[in-house]
Amino acid sequence: MSQEQDNANINANTIENLENDSLADSEQSAAVQDALAAKAEECKILNEKYLRLAAEFENYKRLAQRDQRDQIKFGNEQLLKELLPVIDNMERAIKAACDNGGSSALVEGVDLTLKQLSGALAKFGVQAVETVSQAFDPSAHQAVSHVPSDSVPPNHVVDEFQKGYRLHDRILRAAMVSVSSGPANVSEQDSATN
Repeated sequence: MSQEQDNANINANTIENLENDSLADSEQSAAVQDALAAKAEECKILNEKYLRLAAEFENYKRLAQRDQRDQIKFGNEQLLKELLPVIDNMERAIKAACDNGGSSALVEGVDLTLKQLSGALAKFGVQAVETVSQAFDPSAHQAVSHVPSDSVPPNHVVDEFQKGYRLHDRILRAAMVSVSSGPANVSEQDSATN
């Protein structure tokens, strides 16, 4: 019988060891599950961080490309601004020569040079701002004076003192203009004539 008791004791010990192993395995499994959940949460946080970083980088690329396009488009803005007074002076020279009956060959030569310079500026996107009889636009016109006018509606340009220019969609120089304040009042006209 002692053999049977030994076998029973061995079996009891084996069952106890299996139960202990089962408890250890379940504790180990719980620890593995906890570690797996922690790693899954860490992975989720890192993925969200990556997505934010990727979106920020895309925004940066877009801004850098826009800045580069603007630099190409408007990079020569300062040079073009410096050429505008040259055009003004050539126009004044042509007008003065015509008013004083100057040499037609000289006037014609200056006029051709002016047209050539204007054509070169147009190739780079420089255009004159339309003014006379246009509605007053404070972004493109600089009002120097308000004058009464019966022929031009109120808040429209009556006269242009200096041309304005635009480079693509940006104003290089605002046009200096006088703006209509509407028809002159009869009482103002009477006091002006008296």
